[in-house]
Amino acid sequence: MKMPRRGLYAITQPENRTINQVVKDVEAALRGGASVIQYRDKNPVDAKQLAGQLLTICRTYHVPLLINDSIELALAVGADGVHLGRNDGEVAEARRLLGPNAIIGVSCYNDVEKALSVAQAGADYVAFGRFFPSGSKPLAAPAEIVSLQRAKQSIGVPIVAIGGILPENGGQLLAAGADLLAVIGGIFDHEPESAARAYQALFNHQPE
Repeated sequence: MKMPRRGLYAITQPENRTINQVVKDVEAALRGGASVIQYRDKNPVDAKQLAGQLLTICRTYHVPLLINDSIELALAVGADGVHLGRNDGEVAEARRLLGPNAIIGVSCYNDVEKALSVAQAGADYVAFGRFFPSGSKPLAAPAEIVSLQRAKQSIGVPIVAIGGILPENGGQLLAAGADLLAVIGGIFDHEPESAARAYQALFNHQPE
C-alpha cells in the first residue's frame, strides 16, 4: 500500500480506552475520511493485539496502518510501515527489516536539512511540527510555517504537519506546503467521524 499524497493522517489516542473503543474510534475516523492511521501508544497494555485489530479495520477501508516508534511491532503484525521519531532507528534499517514496499516516515521537527537527508535516504514522507500548542505533545519544540514552505520547494515526498492542528488553523498549513495533516486530540477528543469530516473539508478547498 502506498503513502497517500494528501489527506488526513489520524493518530490513535488509546490512553484510558479499551481496545474495542480504540478500534471503534478509528473506524469512525476512517468513515470520516482519514487517509492514514498511525498507531501511537506510549503506555501499551497489549500493543500486538490492538495493532492487529487496527490493521484489520484499515484493510477494510484500504488505508495504510503505520506503527509509531517500533519497527519490531510493525514487523510482528504486518503493518504497512513505521513512523520513526528522534531515537527510533534509521531509514535504512527500517527499510532492510520491513522491505521495499513499506511506508517509512520520519519526524523532522523544524529541521528542513534533516528532511532532505532522510528523503534522500529513502523515507516515504517527512513530518514537521508541532505548529500550534498541543495537548498530546506539550513539550515538543515549536516548528515554523516557513519550514513547510522551504520543504515544499525542495522535497519530493509528502510533507506531514502535526501539532495542535484544528479545522480552524489547518488551512494555513496546507497553503504553506503541507500535504497531510496529522491529528490526535482534534479527532479523538470529539466524535471521530464528524471531526474527521471537518478536517477533510480543508482538502476540498486546496488545489491539488
